[in-house]
Amino acid sequence: MIKRQIYTELKDHLDKKEISLLVGPRQAGKTTLMVLLKEYLETQGKKTVFLNLDIESDKQFFASQEKLLRKIALEIGEGEGFVFIDEIQRKEDAGLFLKGLYDMNLPYKLIVSGSGSIELKEKIHESLAGRKRVFELSTVSFVEFVQYKTKYKYETNLSEFFELDQSQTQSLLEEYLSFGGYPQVLLAETAEEKRRVIAELYQSYLERDISYLLGVQKTESFTALVRVLASQIGNLVNVSELSQTIGIATSTVNDYLWYMEKTFFIARVTPYFKNIRKEITKSPVFYFCDLGMLNYALGTFGTTQISSQSGFLFQNFVYHLLKEKTQNSATQVHYWRTTDKAEVDFVLDKVQEVIPVEVKYKKLSKPEMTRSFQSFLSKYQPKQGYVIHLGRKNEEKIGVSSISFLPYYQLNSSRLCRVLP
Repeated sequence: MIKRQIYTELKDHLDKKEISLLVGPRQAGKTTLMVLLKEYLETQGKKTVFLNLDIESDKQFFASQEKLLRKIALEIGEGEGFVFIDEIQRKEDAGLFLKGLYDMNLPYKLIVSGSGSIELKEKIHESLAGRKRVFELSTVSFVEFVQYKTKYKYETNLSEFFELDQSQTQSLLEEYLSFGGYPQVLLAETAEEKRRVIAELYQSYLERDISYLLGVQKTESFTALVRVLASQIGNLVNVSELSQTIGIATSTVNDYLWYMEKTFFIARVTPYFKNIRKEITKSPVFYFCDLGMLNYALGTFGTTQISSQSGFLFQNFVYHLLKEKTQNSATQVHYWRTTDKAEVDFVLDKVQEVIPVEVKYKKLSKPEMTRSFQSFLSKYQPKQGYVIHLGRKNEEKIGVSSISFLPYYQLNSSRLCRVLP
């Protein structure tokens, strides 16, 4: 069993009236978490019912709110209880359906999950405004992966483990960069089994999300787009160029990109501008939501040797770490480019303050930074900046800016955590 950090947050929300809405990519572990919550409640003597819209025999109970309530009453009675609904995106007008149940002021707590879909990501949020709290589950994070691989021996002092055992830390990083964080992949015992699992996950994504949502039966052009995106991690994406490369209309490319975002397959990062209108019109950068899926698209899944893509893979990895730290805050993650091609990998925009973050897939024995990074410091004069690398911590002062050269594993315990809201 891989312990997920979000479990405690979900458990703490069980006594709140709001709907607990758990969203995330297919096969990230949502159902497992809900089963664990159900088992926990039952040990407390609570009444529960679990329904899954991916199971044909359960679908019949969602024909109407009245039929569902009859089923719930049959299972747990008229008193208080906990109702688990898995894969809610299979229900048409899911948001309105849940809103109606919530507004009846029933003695039931709803815990609902679903893979990304247009209904779930868009309409359900509008319909349930003020009635739900969203918990977004990613695939297994690096910290969760390390805790699992070290059998939770360092659960309370993981930072000390990272500092002391540099060799094992580097080995674990390479394994994570290679295989990613899908639970089924991590739990598979051999490299061959891991490859089979990731292939099945991708095929399931095509058949059960993309074909279902887009009505697309032939997915060759979609797969071609995935492969091209994987080869351009960290680089600007031009939709017209993608259209010409793949041989499909620009409108189709935009549709595919939009659906991939809504299904937690890729994440869009926009450029940093003080003028928000400019930000919207400029080319984005995309990162994959799971490194294993990125490697599968590149054809490098399961390989740990350094390649020309390793730097961008590590950059995608650091994006995940930054996203974890900013997920429940107002801070936005951007990138920075200028017309003369100066660039900074990430800019954390806190509205009143910006923090540039440069990523280096190497050990820096002494402080060094690119001209582009120095150009950003000169233009915006931030109080703080970071260079994330494989080596040890260092500090340098450039004008008014304090620059921390930070090992990636300290992103969980560094000053960065304290400067973010």
